[in-house]
Amino acid sequence: MSRFLSGGLSALEAYVPGEQPRDKKYIKLNTNESPYPPPESVVKAIGRTEIEDLRLYSDPECKVLRAAVSEEYGIDRKNIFLSNGSDEILNFAFMAYGDKGAVFPDITYGFYSVFAELYGIKTDVIPLNDDFTLDVNAFCGKNKLVVIANPNAPTGLALELSEIEKIVSSNPDGVVLIDEAYVDFGAQSAYRLTEKYDNLLVVQTFSKSRSMAGARLGFAFADNEIIEDLEKIKYSTNPYNINRLTQLAGTAALKSGGYFKENCRRIADTREYVKKELENMEFTVTASAANFLFAKSDKIRGKELYLKLKEKGILIRHFDKERISEYNRITVGSREEMEAFLKAVREIMEETV
Repeated sequence: MSRFLSGGLSALEAYVPGEQPRDKKYIKLNTNESPYPPPESVVKAIGRTEIEDLRLYSDPECKVLRAAVSEEYGIDRKNIFLSNGSDEILNFAFMAYGDKGAVFPDITYGFYSVFAELYGIKTDVIPLNDDFTLDVNAFCGKNKLVVIANPNAPTGLALELSEIEKIVSSNPDGVVLIDEAYVDFGAQSAYRLTEKYDNLLVVQTFSKSRSMAGARLGFAFADNEIIEDLEKIKYSTNPYNINRLTQLAGTAALKSGGYFKENCRRIADTREYVKKELENMEFTVTASAANFLFAKSDKIRGKELYLKLKEKGILIRHFDKERISEYNRITVGSREEMEAFLKAVREIMEETV
């Protein structure tokens, strides 16, 4: 780093994305992308005319896309915020509501701790239970910025809607952010609770269930005053935060809801199939409600399995954090990709015995 970097940033521990090696072709089961492409309607939405219009700025209000989200979810437009990926909303939330401190689990999405450190926010990091479930009572009455991924990453475990409401209602003087990046694969969304609670911010993304990770599009639901806060920060940093093509693609994707629901069903079915197969190999696997599995074996170290699979051209995600170092997170790919993954695991396990 340069000698000009502000002192407070020199020790910042940045978020580390999943690896994207280019040395050979891999089956990528490490970044929770969808194995299925967007529908043809998204492809058709981006034609020559729209590409030529890239010379023009995008609509900062995202009026057409906002209307499509409003129609899909039955939420008033004034209660919707659109962003350059859901990470942008997380960033804004820590910036806007972290002055009294932030609360999140010890094992969760790594960006929460990065944003807290970036803005000098004091954190209350609450350990998950031994079985990786979240202690709901421990998150009650904090009245700070409470951030919970539901389903959680990398464990895949989900809270009941009643548990989320308990946390929200017990923190009336702090914003509760529910990060629902994986909610469409088997969990229950809390977005309707934003009509009841003015301190709830529910964040979703087009990256996972809508097969648009590369488009960078996120959205959130909240009381209109929270939406106004987020808009104020947006217009103070990057008013044109969503490009023209992404707005078109997002609008088209929302009109193809049946396609994505079917893909989510297929992914969930494949997830349960792979879970059973791993359990047949004596792996411990959490009850994931996301598009990934979280698994370990007592017969092979977590990092060793990750490295041996990489040698065979299959990428999964390994974390060195002590509590989860024996686990690996495995994205659910297509059935064919997962059969290749299982075959490779069986070969590795046979070599290990």
